[in-house]
Amino acid sequence: MESTPWLLFVGIAAVAIGIAAYSYYAKKKRREDFALVAKQLGMEYWPADPFGLLSEPFVLFGKGDGQGIENVLAGTYQGVDSKAFDFWYYEESTDSQGHRTKTYSRFDCVIMPIDAACSPMTVDNENLLTRLADALSFHDIEFESEDFNEAFNVKSADKKFANDFVDARMMAWLLQYGPGTSFETMGDRLMCFRHKLGPMEIVTLLGLSRSFLDHVPRVVYSLYSRPTPIPPAQKGDLAAENEAKWLSGHYTPDGSESQPVVPPEGSG
Repeated sequence: MESTPWLLFVGIAAVAIGIAAYSYYAKKKRREDFALVAKQLGMEYWPADPFGLLSEPFVLFGKGDGQGIENVLAGTYQGVDSKAFDFWYYEESTDSQGHRTKTYSRFDCVIMPIDAACSPMTVDNENLLTRLADALSFHDIEFESEDFNEAFNVKSADKKFANDFVDARMMAWLLQYGPGTSFETMGDRLMCFRHKLGPMEIVTLLGLSRSFLDHVPRVVYSLYSRPTPIPPAQKGDLAAENEAKWLSGHYTPDGSESQPVVPPEGSG
């Protein structure tokens, strides 16, 4: 009987080591699979974010008490400069005994440029949380299609922009292909994201994002045209410099963590 506490300690330690080992190998395998997907798509891959993507003012990136981006793919997809990546955030809570816990939410995202000056807008799937927010007066924008209103929750301070952007053709596309995916517009960027995907499913999200871009109404480009090109990166702003170099096709990041990864020959 005296050995029971010791055996319990050994058992707990073994479980902890097993969980840590599984987490390490799962993360390593995910990186390898992302690198392989990048190679197949003719894109580049970085385990860590060399672009400072968290500085993009998307609503998703402001959630939680801490955020992070990893497994970044960057390059041209079907003629469009694209970035795909893992994003996570955590919310921290404290119980009555002062013990802190972190609850993580994980997503996969794609950012593509749009040649327009878009107002901030979110298009989410309607669910219990969005309905609760609407009940608390954070009302979404209503459209002519009741089927669309029941399926999606659209929010923007610029109601006219939202109505111009989400026309009948876009609503039909969203009803067919949008379930399970959220969308954001912000300036000359649009982002599509889903809850955590497998590395190969990133290809599907890239294709969905490209199709979403194809369905942006022409009126958006005429009424909300971008008045000036993207300003050059400010000297000393590393993330902005990296962004400018990437857009011009001459970006080679410094540092081992930011160096693009090339899978071994014969890995696919």
